[in-house]
Amino acid sequence: MNVHVNKPVPIEFAQVVKAYRKARKGGKAAGIDNESWVAFDKNVEDNLYVIWNRLASGSYHPQAVREVEIPKKDGKMRRLGIPTLRDRPRVDAESANSVIEGQIRNSKC
Repeated sequence: MNVHVNKPVPIEFAQVVKAYRKARKGGKAAGIDNESWVAFDKNVEDNLYVIWNRLASGSYHPQAVREVEIPKKDGKMRRLGIPTLRDRPRVDAESANSVIEGQIRNSKC
């Protein structure tokens, strides 16, 4: 597994690992694919490599989210979208990448 390859999208494997750790502390509910953290963690290094490789090459496409309704304080229901476990690190890693790109753009002005 070579994570030191130049890719079209400047995202580091370490960003995906950091995003995974943050996502791992969050919600436990499975997404539409019903994959659990236990199943994901059985092959965590390879799973994170696949996520990084697809993100960095620009070929990552998120899966649909699972929709559930949760009650609000006023008794009404609110729709909540639960992403798959594989998409949670992607969201955090892309957010970190956006911040880095913004800092680079601002420093060149």
